Amino acid sequence: MKKGATVDQESARAADLDNRSKAIRRRILEVLAARQVAGHVGPSFSIVEILLVLYDEFVRFPRGGPAIDDRDRFILSKGHGCLALYAVLEEAGLISSHKLDQFCSVGCELGLLPEQNILRGIEATTGALGHGLPIAVGMALAAKITQRHFHVYVLVGDGELNEGANWEAAFHAVKHRLSNLTVLVDRNGQQCNGPTENVLPMPFMPALWREIGFDVRHAPGHDCRAIREALLFPMSDSRPRVVICETTKGKGLGEFEGSPEWHYRQVPSISAVPSLL
Repeated sequence: MKKGATVDQESARAADLDNRSKAIRRRILEVLAARQVAGHVGPSFSIVEILLVLYDEFVRFPRGGPAIDDRDRFILSKGHGCLALYAVLEEAGLISSHKLDQFCSVGCELGLLPEQNILRGIEATTGALGHGLPIAVGMALAAKITQRHFHVYVLVGDGELNEGANWEAAFHAVKHRLSNLTVLVDRNGQQCNGPTENVLPMPFMPALWREIGFDVRHAPGHDCRAIREALLFPMSDSRPRVVICETTKGKGLGEFEGSPEWHYRQVPSISAVPSLL
């Protein structure tokens, strides 16, 4: 709970975030339906609350806007979830509604995977999985070397952690004592090829982060209050942090939650998802 906030105020805030998360999901479906193009619905829907909390309270854009040197950095390593990022950046005023309405059209910079555009809040081109965490480690290390005081946040998928480059980067983060780095894991248990347990099981993932040397936190990934509390928990002065968010792929899709058919698909109309009407 925020300092000075009453229980009623905190409950009202939680309800507001819940309404906003539903609005973000509706917006994603509206864009896909209007453009009549396919998009990564399931991967986007599992990270909405994580992004809302980050951009509400943690990713700082000090006076001067998102391009200034001392801004915090956020990298969406699981770039196929970019529709959620675009919609949250639209709400934050960094992407115009006109631009998002043009998603995947000729000449529009908002494509199926994010391309770096710092003025719009997109720090890195991602989509080739396993690259975002190494980039984030490089940014955090650069901040430490140059004595700048920004924080780096990176969101990875649990399936993406099959990529070995992530673990090489994690070892470097611990070696260089990057306490200015926070990794968030979208642990929805699904990949495009099926459940993570079938593709490459990682039941030991939390213990692995801990053994490497990360400060490990957990949060229900659709509970904004719990995510916020995990991020507010005091960090070590010498260790990077990971917050493992337990999520549901396609959260908000009602009977279609967790369905592999909604990993990537065309949406005929928003009425196809009655739970979001």
